[in-house]
Amino acid sequence: MHPLLRLSLEIDRLNRRIYSATCWLTLAMVLIGAFNALARYGDRFLPMRMSSNGWIELQWYFFSLVFLAAAPYALRLESHVRVDVFYGRLSMRGKAWIDLLGGLLFLLPFCIFAFWLAWPSAMQSFDIRETSPDPGGLSRWPIKLAVPIAFVLLTLQAVAEVLRRALFLANKVSAEDAGLAPIKGAGEQGAPDPEANN
Repeated sequence: MHPLLRLSLEIDRLNRRIYSATCWLTLAMVLIGAFNALARYGDRFLPMRMSSNGWIELQWYFFSLVFLAAAPYALRLESHVRVDVFYGRLSMRGKAWIDLLGGLLFLLPFCIFAFWLAWPSAMQSFDIRETSPDPGGLSRWPIKLAVPIAFVLLTLQAVAEVLRRALFLANKVSAEDAGLAPIKGAGEQGAPDPEANN
């Protein structure tokens, strides 16, 4: 196996593990949301308050984490939105060129720019241990720190995708290894999940 393909598979594995954890966060988010709704309703009839700003903020923190942490693996599975009417009609090499150039010219610069914007704000929030201005709210610095971390993970996944396409175009790996050809069990949409059977 080509060393750069091995590196891209390790990046996939890392983002797959993080994605798996976000599935549990989604369940927690839904349960907290249901509790929030019931607690606010119950507050009218119970002598003690069950709802709080902390629970509401925890729900949106989890929503943010699900979105941020699942994005890199969604890129791997090609579950992101494509607004390209020509892509589906291209050959494997044409698709590889579009993915390679899109990754190099748009995705990687965007990820680096987003990290550059998010990092100072996250560090400032961490330094002052920023908390919610709402009574009973949570600390804000952990969720602000999640933003640059998520862009690092998305950058890594973008590098993995660019490497795979470049290796394919250099005839070093197959279309299947480059994530361009469907594999059994991948469904109608998206690239194959390399760990689907593991």
